[in-house]
Amino acid sequence: MSKFSQIINDSTPVLVDFYADWCQPCKIMAPQLKQLKSEMGESVKIIKIDVDKNPQISAVYNIRSVPTLMLFKYGQIKWSGAGVIPASQIKNIILANS
Repeated sequence: MSKFSQIINDSTPVLVDFYADWCQPCKIMAPQLKQLKSEMGESVKIIKIDVDKNPQISAVYNIRSVPTLMLFKYGQIKWSGAGVIPASQIKNIILANS
């Protein structure tokens, strides 16, 4: 949990993908996030948190469905959304919160 806190406390926006291996929509999001990372490069960090392997973090952030995406900056939640979200929409959200 402390390593997670360190990561999200950065000045660079951090997009956290809360997912599960068994989740079909999560598998659809994976290439969207890969595309987003290739477009945005170092202007965003993207990390994946497996909710089954990290129940403590999932509980702290009240993750009820997967995929859930959360955008952090300086440790604060700037945005969150659930379900399959297009890379272009996520990019606009990140740019608006940079």
